[in-house]
Amino acid sequence: MKEYWDKAISFDEYIGTAKNRLENPKTLQDTEYKAYYDLGIQRMERTLKKLNFDEVLFEVLDDKNFTGKILIISETWCGDASATVPAVVRFFEGKNEVKIFLRDSDESLIDQFQTNGTRSIPKILILDENFEINNTWGPRPKYGHELLLKHKGDPENYTKDMFYNELQIYYSRNRGKDAVAEILDLI
Repeated sequence: MKEYWDKAISFDEYIGTAKNRLENPKTLQDTEYKAYYDLGIQRMERTLKKLNFDEVLFEVLDDKNFTGKILIISETWCGDASATVPAVVRFFEGKNEVKIFLRDSDESLIDQFQTNGTRSIPKILILDENFEINNTWGPRPKYGHELLLKHKGDPENYTKDMFYNELQIYYSRNRGKDAVAEILDLI
């Protein structure tokens, strides 16, 4: 895991990557995903502006004496990532090292942590001090997963558009708090 950690970037570099891809697309994917980069940046900035954690969550982290690291596999164009990554970074960065590994830069990492056979992101890797994996989380909080299952179970009556709309409303209200709480449960 150390080799992936060493290739990972900070959250500021992550946002910078999105802005650079938006302003100076270099690949076909950059061009095709331009609207997603823009939307991702807007969502991340909105989340950061309104982010506020309950002190109880910090007390839980302190009680766990977690001295490891958080490695996030993500991409800035991902809607689930834009809703949760800023919160996870801001919550843990005061006490633990946090880095982001760009999924599309080397798919060998995400291939080790697929969700139901897909390269879904974000994927949070909870590492110990020696870069051993203690646990993983992702790609979305339990409530978001329930919405996905609702869509897959009845796509005619709960359409993809309905799913995405309800998911984004949830994300904008929750601001990553459920993701942080679920990750804390795994530590």
